[in-house]
Amino acid sequence: MRRRPLALALLASATLAVTACAPQESSTDSSASGGSGGGSCAPADLDTVAEDTLTIATDEPAYEPWVVDDDPTNGQGYESAVAYAVAEQLGYSEDQVEWTRVPFNSAISPGDKPFDFDVNQFTINDERRQAVDFSSPYYTATQAVVTVGGSAAEGATSLDDLRDLRLGAQVATTSLTVLTDVIDPTTDPVVFNTNDDAKLALQNGQVDAIVVDLPTAFFISSAELDDGVIVGQVADSGESGDQFGLLLSKDSPLTDCVTQAVDALEEDGTLADLQQQWLSDAADAPVLN
Repeated sequence: MRRRPLALALLASATLAVTACAPQESSTDSSASGGSGGGSCAPADLDTVAEDTLTIATDEPAYEPWVVDDDPTNGQGYESAVAYAVAEQLGYSEDQVEWTRVPFNSAISPGDKPFDFDVNQFTINDERRQAVDFSSPYYTATQAVVTVGGSAAEGATSLDDLRDLRLGAQVATTSLTVLTDVIDPTTDPVVFNTNDDAKLALQNGQVDAIVVDLPTAFFISSAELDDGVIVGQVADSGESGDQFGLLLSKDSPLTDCVTQAVDALEEDGTLADLQQQWLSDAADAPVLN
């Protein structure tokens, strides 16, 4: 499922009403077949849509904290910044990057694409791999604690601050696993059949906070809860969250090179720095230890 926030924490119009899902493959398995086949990744050797240009797509509108002011060209917001970092890693300057707008559903459909890669919170999964390629993941969704203004959880800065509170999560989700095993509350967590039930209980004061994945936290805290507050991200959320990958045409000649670029940004700490800047600081989602 796709997760995306709506303006500073607003997920996409097609609400991903999904809590943390089943574990995804590791980054070594996340790219689809295709790619440069071990050839050069220099711009002169890449078979791009337009010569000497890297064409990058995203949806319209694009929301914060992924893209600031619905303007991917400004390099602000996590996905815009990642896109430019990948371009630089591939050897393209900023003025060699061209942006285009492509609806989410069009991007994941089979067929030729008017872009070299698309960045739009695409969750990597096997079903989509039948129609498109993915790079290795540039983001794995962490778990987050959400509350409402005035609750006992508001203002918590650590997991210790939360352990004696009434906490809940949806049944059979990574969110519940993290709540039980990582936050480790002193009383049994409240388990809900759906996130809608969890949100209603939070709004009614039946629980002090709920645990959901971070993209969902962005959305519900701003769009669905009255005075919603993201308390913070759970630092030790594991690697079982949904993974977002750059999307390319099926068997794209660029898949291997784009994947190598993402892997390099992971290895040198660039992705971690950008997540801190745009998903923790700018989106007001501090890390809870």
